[in-house]
Amino acid sequence: MTGGIGIRSSSYGSLEKLQQHQQNGVGVISPMQMSIRTKPAKMFKEKERLFHWIYKFAGRKKVGMLFLCIISAVVFFWVLYIGKGEDSQEGDQVPNMRLNNTAPFNNPVNQTSIFKKYVLPPPPPKYFTGYTLPPGHPCNSFTLPPPPADKKRTGPRPCPVCYLPVEEAIALTPKFSSFSPVVKNLTYIYEDPLSRGAEFGGSEFGGYPTLKQRSDSYDVRESMNLHCGFVRGKRPGRNTGFDMDEIDLVAMEQCRGVVVASAIFGAFDDIQQPSNISEYSKKTVCFFMFVDEETEEYLKQKSGLDGDRKVGIWRVVVVHNLPYKDGRRNGKVPKLLSHRIFPNARYSLWVDGKLELVVDPYQILERHLWRKNASLAISRHYRRFDVFVEAEANKAAGKYSNASIDFQIDFYRREGLTPYSVAKLPITSDVPEGCVIIREHVPISNLFTCLWFNEVDRFTSRDQISFSTVRDKLHAKTNWTVNMFLDCERRNFVVQKYHRDVLEHMASPPPPVYPPPPPFIVVNEAPVETVPENSTERGAANTPVRRGKRGRKSGSRRHRKVVAGSRDTDSS
Repeated sequence: MTGGIGIRSSSYGSLEKLQQHQQNGVGVISPMQMSIRTKPAKMFKEKERLFHWIYKFAGRKKVGMLFLCIISAVVFFWVLYIGKGEDSQEGDQVPNMRLNNTAPFNNPVNQTSIFKKYVLPPPPPKYFTGYTLPPGHPCNSFTLPPPPADKKRTGPRPCPVCYLPVEEAIALTPKFSSFSPVVKNLTYIYEDPLSRGAEFGGSEFGGYPTLKQRSDSYDVRESMNLHCGFVRGKRPGRNTGFDMDEIDLVAMEQCRGVVVASAIFGAFDDIQQPSNISEYSKKTVCFFMFVDEETEEYLKQKSGLDGDRKVGIWRVVVVHNLPYKDGRRNGKVPKLLSHRIFPNARYSLWVDGKLELVVDPYQILERHLWRKNASLAISRHYRRFDVFVEAEANKAAGKYSNASIDFQIDFYRREGLTPYSVAKLPITSDVPEGCVIIREHVPISNLFTCLWFNEVDRFTSRDQISFSTVRDKLHAKTNWTVNMFLDCERRNFVVQKYHRDVLEHMASPPPPVYPPPPPFIVVNEAPVETVPENSTERGAANTPVRRGKRGRKSGSRRHRKVVAGSRDTDSS
C-alpha cells in the first residue's frame, strides 16, 4: 500500500523525488511504466502553460464563459451528427409497400424512389385562367351599334365584332389548358359484341346505353367511363362504323393545335372555301372535310378531287360504313365527337357544310374562348330561346317526326325541364344555333359533347332540343356552363350559302313563257236614236236600230240597252 501511494504521488512530483524513491527502495519502476507515466506529465505541463497564458490575458470569469461556449458548440455538433446518422439509417430501411394489393417491392432503389414519390407529391398543374385586355384598348369600350332601320330586311343579319389583329391573337394563344372542374380523366366504353339492353333508342354505333347508364353518366366524378360512340372498336375509325382510311387517321392524329372541321353527306352542299385566312393559319391549322362516297364522286367531277385528297385548303376524308341512314345524323359524329377523331388537338372549330368561314380561326378562338375564359362557345338562336317553342317550330317545319319530338319533350319534362325564364340568368337562352361550335378539348367539354351525342343518338337528331338538358345537368354538378354569344356575332365570321339543289335550280334557265292570249277588244257601237215612250209619232226613220248579240226581240222594253251617247242625243 505504501509503495502504491508513493508511485501515485511520484507521478505528480518532480524527477528528483522519483530518484529518491528508487534509492530508498520504495518501489522499482519498469521502463514501460516510466514511458507511460511521463507522457501525461508532459501533456499536463503543456496544458498548464496554455492555461497560464489564457489567465494572463483574460480574467477567470471570461475564461469560464469561453469554456462554456466551447462545450456548448461541441455538444451541438455531436447531437447534430448523431441525429443525421439516425435519419440516414431510417431512410435506408423503407417499409414494404403494396400497390393495388400486389406483392411488395424487393428492389431497395425502387422502394426509395416510390417512397419519395408519395412523400413529396408533384406540384399542382398550371391552368389557363384568362386575361384582360390592357386599359384603353378599343375592344374594352366596344358596344354594339343599333341595327340599321331597314324595313325591307327584318330577318337576322350580322353585327360588328371587335376582333384582335391576327398577330395579337396568335401571340395570346394559351400555354396551358383551361381548368376542368371535377372530371379529370375520361375513358370510353368498348363493347364487342354489343349487348342491346337499352329500353328505347340508341344504335350500334352509340352502344345502346341503358337508362341506368345514362343516369350514371350525369353523376360527374374525377374519373369516368362512359359511352361516346365508336363502341365496337378500341380506336375510332377502325372497324367501328364511320370508318376512315389509315392514311387519313394518321394525318388526324398529327393535328396538335387547331382543327377546323366540316362535313357534307349525300352531295347535299358544295364545298365552301374559307377566306381571309392568314399564312400562319394555313401552315398550322388543320382543315378537314368529311364526305361520304356519293359526295366523293360528285367532287371528282365538279371540284377536281384527285389523289392528294385536297380541294383548296380542305383535306377531304372519305368515310365508309356510315352508322346511320340519315345524313344529318351522320354529320353529328364529327360535329360532336371531334375530340375522339382528333385525339391530340387542343382546339376545334366546327362549321356546317353550307357555311363559308370568313375570319381567321385564331381571331375567333381569341374572341369567344380565350377572352371569355371559356372552354366551349356556341351562338344562341336569333329568335327562339325556349325549348318548348323550338320543338313546336320543328314540328311546324317538318324537321322530324312529330311523335318523336313529342316523346322527347315529354321525357325531358318528366325529368324536370321547364320553360325558360329569367331565373336562369346569367344563362340567356336554352336554344342554340348549332351550325358552329367553338371548343377546347379538355375533360369537361369532352364530357359535355359525349353526353350531347348520346342524347342525339337516343332521341331525335335535332340537337337544339337536347342541348339545354345536358348543359343544365352538368352545371348543377360542376358549376360549368357554355359561353352563348349573339347570333349576329356568329353571322359575322360565317356566311350562309344555299344548298346545292337550290343553287342548281337558280342556275337552270327559266321555263319557257308562252305569250298571253290577245286582249279583249271592245268595239264601240254607234249611237241609237230612240223615241220617247209617250211619243205618238213613230216613223220608220225614227225607229231605233238594235245590234244586240243575244238576239233579243226588238219590242222588248225590259231588256232594252241604253247605248253610250244616247243621253246626249236625247238632250239635243
